[in-house]
Amino acid sequence: MAIVRYFAGAAEAAGREEERLEASDVAGLRAAMIAAHGEPLARVLGRCSLLVDGRRVEDDDAAIAGDATVDVLPPFAGG
Repeated sequence: MAIVRYFAGAAEAAGREEERLEASDVAGLRAAMIAAHGEPLARVLGRCSLLVDGRRVEDDDAAIAGDATVDVLPPFAGG
């Protein structure tokens, strides 16, 4: 199972900072996150970047290894 780490607004929407989810690709992981946390997380996910083992992924078909760490990063404001 992949370790999913939520940051900032994604953590707030998910109600947690970390969990383990089963998925073989990015599309499956997004579906698993939405199934677990519903519409609040679905709204945030559309604006988030996903990093799989430190590398940004944009392709929903990108594979996710069972031992991967996936960071869910919403846009950050700052100076």
